[in-house]
Amino acid sequence: MGYILRRLGFYALAFWASITLNFMLPRLMPGDPVTRMLSRSQQRLEPHQVESLQRLLGVDTGPWWEEYPAYIGRVLTGDFGVSISQFPTPVSDVIASQMPWTLLLGGVSLVIAVILGNLLGILAAWRRGSVLDSLLPPVMIFIGSFPYFWIAMGSLYLFGIVLGWSPLRHAHSVGMTPTWSIEFVLDVAAHLILPALSIVLVSLGGWMLGMRNTMIATNAEDYILMAQAKGLSTPRIMLRYAARNALLPSVTNIGLSIGFIVGGALLTEVVFAYPGVGYQLLGAVQGLDYPLMQGMFLTITAAVLLANFLIDIVYTQLDPRVRTS
Repeated sequence: MGYILRRLGFYALAFWASITLNFMLPRLMPGDPVTRMLSRSQQRLEPHQVESLQRLLGVDTGPWWEEYPAYIGRVLTGDFGVSISQFPTPVSDVIASQMPWTLLLGGVSLVIAVILGNLLGILAAWRRGSVLDSLLPPVMIFIGSFPYFWIAMGSLYLFGIVLGWSPLRHAHSVGMTPTWSIEFVLDVAAHLILPALSIVLVSLGGWMLGMRNTMIATNAEDYILMAQAKGLSTPRIMLRYAARNALLPSVTNIGLSIGFIVGGALLTEVVFAYPGVGYQLLGAVQGLDYPLMQGMFLTITAAVLLANFLIDIVYTQLDPRVRTS
């Protein structure tokens, strides 16, 4: 329990730091979002109208020591202000409408990469020196060295434009109403294949190489030799004795990789015009929508911290040494 409380305190401190940074950055920039918005649209308002608009959008120009406590209170209650680019829709509503698509893309990609990468790493380490162990890791590392968006653009051009095997953009076909029907689910899955494939290809090599190295070290343990001496079957020794103990570092890597998966999903969404947080963030940057940008940054940070905290809880159940230390 002490370990969980220490980790909770650490993540709470990190979340407070992200809130503070999110509060300070726009205020350290010259001018304010309302002034930039009015200058771009070439509109003129009276001073009291500008003050009302600043107050509505949550960019008051008062002393920071007065605004900071109010900002903390608004963030903790989910009030991120009103979106400038989608006025008068609240930022929380905009994020809520886009977040499920990002979670779908990032979650599916992470699950596939973790399962497939670990399985390939287990087989490569168990058959060390085989063709699988000699050829696949270098190929996967080579593919993983490319940026997410490069793989996304290449796969979009090859499979979407040249071969015509996959849809080119969006999360579902234009004109379809989101429902839980089989037709809509299959359509969403068809649009999900290429974006998820781009993220999986880049991250697969890291998972495979990490599991392979851990498995090689685990195979040299005495309990593996004992299991072989007892005459246990090879699949049982490989999966229940070796792989089960080698999975512990991979569980930790899941929490560390969530941030990279989210970052890759943001770039991939832009390439495929996928209606997630990344695609919406691009529109917010182009439209100088500071409240929406702040809300998205803080939401992504909170999601990554929460996922890492849940991984820490799971790790205490998998490794008794953490509970007793």
